[in-house]
Amino acid sequence: MNLTHKPSPRTFDYVHFFLTVVLSLCGLLFIFSTTYHHNAPFSSFFNKQCCGICSGIIIYFLCLIPDYRTIMRYGSLLYCGVIGLLLFTLIKGSIGMGGQRWINLFFFKFQPSELTKLFFPTYMINFLHSHKKKIIHSFNLFIPILITLSCSFILIQQQPDLGTAFIVLTSGLILCWLAGLNKKFFIYSIGISLFLTPIFWKYVLHDYQKNRILVFMGQGDSKKEAYQLEQARIAIGSGGLWGKGLFNGTQNRLRFLPESRTDFIFAVLCEEWGLIGALCVLLCYFILFFKSFFMIKKIKDFYAQLFASGLILHIVLATVVNSGMVLGILPIVGIPLPLMSYGLSNLWITYACLGIFQNITMRYK
Repeated sequence: MNLTHKPSPRTFDYVHFFLTVVLSLCGLLFIFSTTYHHNAPFSSFFNKQCCGICSGIIIYFLCLIPDYRTIMRYGSLLYCGVIGLLLFTLIKGSIGMGGQRWINLFFFKFQPSELTKLFFPTYMINFLHSHKKKIIHSFNLFIPILITLSCSFILIQQQPDLGTAFIVLTSGLILCWLAGLNKKFFIYSIGISLFLTPIFWKYVLHDYQKNRILVFMGQGDSKKEAYQLEQARIAIGSGGLWGKGLFNGTQNRLRFLPESRTDFIFAVLCEEWGLIGALCVLLCYFILFFKSFFMIKKIKDFYAQLFASGLILHIVLATVVNSGMVLGILPIVGIPLPLMSYGLSNLWITYACLGIFQNITMRYK
């Protein structure tokens, strides 16, 4: 890998970092709105998210210090640790919200499945780079990668956390496609998946996951299965063009909207800031992602390009899926909106990925 520049303040992309912080602060504002109470204005969720953003920025800049190739070099070892944590979570993990997804670290709960978003690309690119003398389009070269990705998907799904499992699997497969995995694999995989859909529906999906798909297809009682989506639609529709104003959203303030500080924070944004506010936030995401892909194009090393792509892919997918499910154009899955939803695990991993991404792109300017 021939680097053209060493990281320096001149090669740091300030716009990319600025958009990251702006989106985080927007999320913090709406977390304050969703958890506000006149007796205790600053909730524990707000305080934790404040600490999360501050520590996230520190993580971001710490990720600029090491050579990204050093991080990549230890990819296999790091990912073995992640698989171990996923197994530990299934055995001894903290139970909550119908799943066993967290490890209790006294002051907060950490979600190990988030680590797969960071360390799977690290493992995969390290593996491909160590076998670069082989034909990269060979299917046999990708077998260990696909097995590891499948194991990760199964372990996360068993928690159960289909949303995160979907993001990990989809971003991993897209990365394999970008790396040169034969297109026939994807064609055959789609055919096999369609054939196995009835088995997956009957034996793999939990009842609440089936209900979410049925609600997406127009079924379900608005007072039971479809309640969450119905309340989100009311919140979005009532926001109108300019919104009801910060702290004035009725669906939010009267607690009609479930998971308002996490998965459905975008609905709160739409209710209080309206269509204009929602479009402004989506524009920030669009500029962030468009700029990221433009920065990736400038990277001259193939493996560095893949690594940078893998770090940004899951953030793009999560943003599209979260906003789509809130708007009702995609099924509801438990996926937070990156940088905005409450959740320290997701926030820290997002900052770490964007920090390493900046680390890579700074070296090729």
